[in-house]
Amino acid sequence: MARTTARRQGDWAEQRVLRLLLNTGWRLLSRQWACRWGELDLVLEKDGRLLVVEVKGRSRCGPDSWGVGALRRGKLQRLERAWHCWLEANPVWAESSVELVFALVPLAPATGPVRWIRASH
Repeated sequence: MARTTARRQGDWAEQRVLRLLLNTGWRLLSRQWACRWGELDLVLEKDGRLLVVEVKGRSRCGPDSWGVGALRRGKLQRLERAWHCWLEANPVWAESSVELVFALVPLAPATGPVRWIRASH
């Protein structure tokens, strides 16, 4: 099955974010982990702490402001449900501290650094 341009761009954005995090000592636990409730783009570990990263790639600043607009309550709820499924499948991490961040990645022709946004609970 042919991959769509959007999927290839999303994979490229995830790979860029993953390289940045691996270069700072994070270790990948899961990538594109999916369950019936949603998908977790990246789950990483460093010093017993967990980092869940939702990646949004955009080639221009459209109506959702480089991806910020996609980070609505419904998306947060799906991520939370998927996170609970991930923990059920990986109970060894149940007691670890976890942080959710959004990585907004400019796609060609846009340029610039990855923009990081911490999710607040």
